[in-house]
Amino acid sequence: MCGIAGFLERGGFGAEASASLRAMTGKIEHRGPDDEGQWIDAASGVALGHRRLAIIDLSPAGHQPMHAPSGRFVLIFNGEIYNHRQLRERLEQDRHAPAWRGHSDTEVLLACFDQWGVERTLEEANGMFAIALWDRAERRLTLARDRAGEKPLYYGWQGNSFVFASELKAITTHPDFRKVIDRDAVAAFMRFGYVPAPLSIWQGIAKLPPAHRIDITLDDPRPAVSRAYWDIRAVAARGVAAPVADGPELVDELDTLLRDAVRLRMEADVPLGTFLSGGVDSSVITALMQAQSSQPVRSFSIGFAERGYDESGYARAVAEHLGTDHHELRVSTAEAQAVLPMLPRIWDEPFADASQIPTYLVNALARQEVTVALSGDGGDELFAGYNRHVMGASIWNRFGNLPRPLRHGMATVLAHPATGNLAAGISRVTGVGGRIAGLAERLPKIAMVMAADTPAEVHARLIAQWQPGERPVRGADWRETELDLPEFEDFRNTMLFLDTITYLPDDILAKVDRAGMAVSLEGRIPFLDHRLMEFAWRVPMNAKIRNGRGKHVLREVLYRYVPAALIDRPKAGFAVPVGDWLIGALRDWAEDLLSPARLRSQGLLDADMIQARWQRFKQGERALLPRLWCVLMFQAWYREQGFE
Repeated sequence: MCGIAGFLERGGFGAEASASLRAMTGKIEHRGPDDEGQWIDAASGVALGHRRLAIIDLSPAGHQPMHAPSGRFVLIFNGEIYNHRQLRERLEQDRHAPAWRGHSDTEVLLACFDQWGVERTLEEANGMFAIALWDRAERRLTLARDRAGEKPLYYGWQGNSFVFASELKAITTHPDFRKVIDRDAVAAFMRFGYVPAPLSIWQGIAKLPPAHRIDITLDDPRPAVSRAYWDIRAVAARGVAAPVADGPELVDELDTLLRDAVRLRMEADVPLGTFLSGGVDSSVITALMQAQSSQPVRSFSIGFAERGYDESGYARAVAEHLGTDHHELRVSTAEAQAVLPMLPRIWDEPFADASQIPTYLVNALARQEVTVALSGDGGDELFAGYNRHVMGASIWNRFGNLPRPLRHGMATVLAHPATGNLAAGISRVTGVGGRIAGLAERLPKIAMVMAADTPAEVHARLIAQWQPGERPVRGADWRETELDLPEFEDFRNTMLFLDTITYLPDDILAKVDRAGMAVSLEGRIPFLDHRLMEFAWRVPMNAKIRNGRGKHVLREVLYRYVPAALIDRPKAGFAVPVGDWLIGALRDWAEDLLSPARLRSQGLLDADMIQARWQRFKQGERALLPRLWCVLMFQAWYREQGFE
């Protein structure tokens, strides 16, 4: 795991390029504290910089930038190629292997580029990566990102320079960078709580989408266009069209694939561990690690002091059953709140998934013992683990075919606060309790789904923070983009597909990467092995969702290692008591950031709309928390950037 940065300049550059490059890599030292390197070809106008977190082959033989034996290619690379041993063997069998200098995956990757070219090498590689490859013969820079989007890569033209880096903070140090906020990105952020690809918060800088590459040639005046080397749309369509049979053999095959994905990610020349929350996904990864380890695996979990937010007991029970070397941290309110000032610096652009706080804390805990940790991220997106996969699909299937005016009218009634108050009141008076009370809480989401007109809009509304019709950003509004979706008969597959190409890379993986890299910890995600991703699309829906509950086949694998009694409970995310904090210890902080005078002076956000939501929240309307957290995270980021 590392950090990369660099730039191209038309006409070449002088001696100042080295200092500019070192400033860029210095900003991402946390991604690679073990080594740094740079390579500059002033005449060609290319500068490549690298920060190294040594994981495999800790010797100088793994130093980057790395040069191909042929002299043609120069590579900087962030990530891991998990099948590097198999690729190495194939090169040797074909008599195409160079005289190896060490055993790093970087050296193998570079040899593959030298022998097979870019496209085939990307297709053959099983890993997580962000790559910058300079072709000295063609004077061409290739940027590439892994299939799922585990590793970030930003790029864009700033004046006469093409800049790129693992994190935005490196790009902002380049002399040609111009600090201009993209209002459309702000509007998108307010809608989703993250800035969706290909946007970034800065004008002129984009995110390279997962499974894409882009080629830059300084002699070509046309703007470069990224293209996919792995087509998730085709993968999904093929998989759904040719499902595997449900039954014990399906569980066997998933067990085998998962076990191998975990095994590949257990290779490291540094201490290794796992994150364990006690839920299905993290428990199955931990179980398969322990099953393939000759000693207790180090597992890590955290809990909160606030009642109702502490899930650490579930993790402890699973750890005791599996026999892991378990490490647990109970976080006080003060310790959690102390992380807040760090968030804008860690995430670089506005990011409002409040689980970033415990994610950072558990990474910091793990880093005290290990340098690499495996996680269970991705299981929900592959095997239908979110409530929206069940609830959203059920509502759409019931009401999606009703005439649009009727649906929208029903949605308006259900969304009205009086409707929810009536349901809650009936619950109190009649004593029927949970059923009607729970319905009252779900009415706003039911209304959101009924007001949608397409499956993509249903998904967007369910993951949105600010809803359509609410425009908190002045002069900008997020409009749904036309996505090239496969034509699924089952609406639930549409939900899974959209989660895979949007929410997973832009929220979940951005959260995991930045939290780990902030403390120089490499996170590895077995569920995102592309073989597993392809297999998951062949798993029939009734093996994913059964009896109103997701991840059925994954649970069947887990029950081979952990008793069901330790696992079966309602899904509970990585919850944080942010709402309690905002009306308690963080109230002054929030009041300051949400000040109408401050918002008006900035000229970006609608001060009256936001202040009205804030007053309603303080009066008890907790459903407004996601909207306000987006505003607070934007305001904290805005202040961190020095605009005030």
